[in-house]
Amino acid sequence: MGNPFLLADRQREIFRHLVEAFLTSGEPVGSRTLSQILPMALSPASIRNVLADLEIMGLLYAPHTSAGRVPTERGLRLFVDGLLQVGDLAQPELSDIEAKLSGSGHGVEELLTQATSMLSGLSRCAGLVVAAKQDSPLKHVEFVNLSPGKALVIMVTEDGQVENRLIPIPAGLPVSALAEASNYLNARLSGRTLDDAKAGILTELEGERVELDTLTAKIVAEGLATLAGPAGGDDEKVLIVRGASHLLETFEAQSDLERIRNLFDDIERKNELIQLLELARQGDGVRIFIGSENRLFSLSGSSIVAAPYVNAKGKVVGVIGVLGPTRLNYARIIPMVDHTAKVIGRLLG
Repeated sequence: MGNPFLLADRQREIFRHLVEAFLTSGEPVGSRTLSQILPMALSPASIRNVLADLEIMGLLYAPHTSAGRVPTERGLRLFVDGLLQVGDLAQPELSDIEAKLSGSGHGVEELLTQATSMLSGLSRCAGLVVAAKQDSPLKHVEFVNLSPGKALVIMVTEDGQVENRLIPIPAGLPVSALAEASNYLNARLSGRTLDDAKAGILTELEGERVELDTLTAKIVAEGLATLAGPAGGDDEKVLIVRGASHLLETFEAQSDLERIRNLFDDIERKNELIQLLELARQGDGVRIFIGSENRLFSLSGSSIVAAPYVNAKGKVVGVIGVLGPTRLNYARIIPMVDHTAKVIGRLLG
């Protein structure tokens, strides 16, 4: 059942109020509680009959011996898609989001990190963003001898990012050759992006217009190719996660400890999380992923509310969102994520 309007009026009203009460409290909701909050006068016995029907439909279940019910993931999907009443954020909240992001600094990464931290704080869940890797100006490059046949290339950008890559080197290569390769690249890369400088350096090397011995020239070329290779290509995505510790606050019962472990494992599997968030790029507005609808969250039973953001040319370049338990405050978090994505797009423009 994917259409809430296939429910009878009474079923739909009871179901909606039960889910809203559950999302607020996190506790199973019983017939007595519902009889006090429903707009129509119904006895607990009549409500129990409706709850039993909704349970047969697969929309509710009783988690333990409690008389209360909670929505299944299928029930949550039905609620989110057809019954959720999403309001607007209050003007002070809108202004606060705008002010925090506008004051985050000029770098794209600073803006996205601030946005992620802000969403985490407002939602008390984990904030996350997937962005295209930024090609930042370089500050320093260094080759470090690791072991016979291997060296580490360390690249530090002006905004403080550090990348390490392994490259093969001839066995017995003198340390002086690595130092010379480092000095050569630093003289040509400092203050420039790798893309800007790479072509000119390679042309210089091929034309043998530099005073480098053959082995050192090969090390320089290998270092450039590795730093600019597939791991640093145009399609590489960066995942920023902030506030994962908030998730510990949302899982209180001892029985939830295994789920929270699974959720942290899910966050660690960055490539799969990036692939899931990338799905949100495919449509306009907010996308909601609930629990085991996605293989990634089949064990932890978590939800993501995510929205794409655009660059100055109106092209979708990333996705920002909130990750938490399926018992998210969807009515508040959906407009929060949507507004944040729009503000990011405006500031990038």
